[in-house]
Amino acid sequence: MSPQRPEVGEIFRRFRDRLAADGRDRPTASTELPAANGESTGLPAANGAGTSSAVGQQRRTAEPGRRGGRRGGGRRGGGEELRVPEAEFTSYYGRPILKAPVWKWDIAAYLFTGGLAAGSSLLAAGGQLTGRPALRRAGRVTALAAVSASAVFLVKDLGRPARFHHMLRVAKLTSPMSVGTWILTAYGPAAGVAAIAEAAGVLPRHGLLGLAGRALPSVGHVAGLLAAGTAPALATYTGVLLADTAVPSWHEAYPELPVIFAGSALASGAGVGLLAAPPAQAGPARRMAVAGAALELYGAHRVETRLGLLSEPYRQGSPGRLLRAGRMLTAGGVAGALLGRRSRLVGALSGAALLAASVVTRFGIFYGGVASARDPRYTVVPQRERADARRTGMDLPSDRAAPPAM
Repeated sequence: MSPQRPEVGEIFRRFRDRLAADGRDRPTASTELPAANGESTGLPAANGAGTSSAVGQQRRTAEPGRRGGRRGGGRRGGGEELRVPEAEFTSYYGRPILKAPVWKWDIAAYLFTGGLAAGSSLLAAGGQLTGRPALRRAGRVTALAAVSASAVFLVKDLGRPARFHHMLRVAKLTSPMSVGTWILTAYGPAAGVAAIAEAAGVLPRHGLLGLAGRALPSVGHVAGLLAAGTAPALATYTGVLLADTAVPSWHEAYPELPVIFAGSALASGAGVGLLAAPPAQAGPARRMAVAGAALELYGAHRVETRLGLLSEPYRQGSPGRLLRAGRMLTAGGVAGALLGRRSRLVGALSGAALLAASVVTRFGIFYGGVASARDPRYTVVPQRERADARRTGMDLPSDRAAPPAM
């Protein structure tokens, strides 16, 4: 005969006793492993020693001034709780937070040619007022060539020449682009007339052309001074234009960019004078070189040291190499201009070094800003710092906090 099977009641009693035994053997709250939602998992910890190395792979940080665990007393195991890891500087779908400037190398070249035109007009005015025809001629011709190149680069970026014309329909003082358009419109014709006046010497002395040849020097004198009067605005408005964007390393450097661009314009104009004029007439060019180098080196040093995290793009990678090369070329050009006053060869080499320094400095500033827009870290960290500073200011004691505005 087959063995007698236990009754259903007996099976139920055995099952109940097994559940009771399991409840007595269950570990206490101090040996339970905390789950991510703050509730216990019901699994015993290794060696019965609280939250031990069995879960040590999870990062646990006790927040100061805060009790962990459950409301009204915390855990008996030390008050530790899981913490959300620090956020990484990423963005949705791997896209940057800011859209990087769509400008290409031609805009960096436009920054250089605009400064070269402004510096050359100032050089020409200096030669005109001090009776140095070689400086005057070199400055006027270079200014016309540089502003023509600027127009080409600008129209290439705009895509259609009509867009420049459309900018002249309004004048908006709060828009650097609108102001720059009007500066170019005023500067270009004046620089052109001053350069054309240099052709007065090759015109015949009789007839209608002779009359024009006799009138051109006076007209060119006035036009050259008008171009020189507009040159400082032409040299610096591009710095204001870059700083008016949302690009972090450009926007934060708004006090320094006009200074750098003004110094670079003076240095490039001085380079033209040192290249074209004999040493006996290059005195104003040497003085311009010293003033321009001082402004350019001061501004470049400031953007590389004052901006904190936002100075990194100007020190690293291609922008950093370009700016370092610019400093060395500027220093070498000024040294050659001062020490080689009687040597035409040394003066020419110094002028070429100053022109090259202006080129690489403008490109370094341009690509440094582009690099800061592509990395979300340069957008997120300064915003957090500003938010923390505002929060700290709100938490000041009542005797130090500013009274609320009415």
